[in-house]
Amino acid sequence: MECRSNCGACCIAPSISGPLPGMPNGKAAGEPCLHLLEDMRCALFGKPERPAVCGTFKAMADVCGINQTEALWLIDELESATC
Repeated sequence: MECRSNCGACCIAPSISGPLPGMPNGKAAGEPCLHLLEDMRCALFGKPERPAVCGTFKAMADVCGINQTEALWLIDELESATC
């Protein structure tokens, strides 16, 4: 599965416990990443400073659902189940 345009759920829904450029304490679940652009793309995509956790995320139907709303819900459910 390819990432859905204008989604960005993976940059909003999960928490990131490690530091990110400009976010030394990571980010809380539900908080948009500082590097999420208006068109829901990552400003760090393809750059060496992009965190490994972001680079290893793979879009999959069971995580991303059929639209952004479903993706936000599914990722939030996974976040809740694993915290």
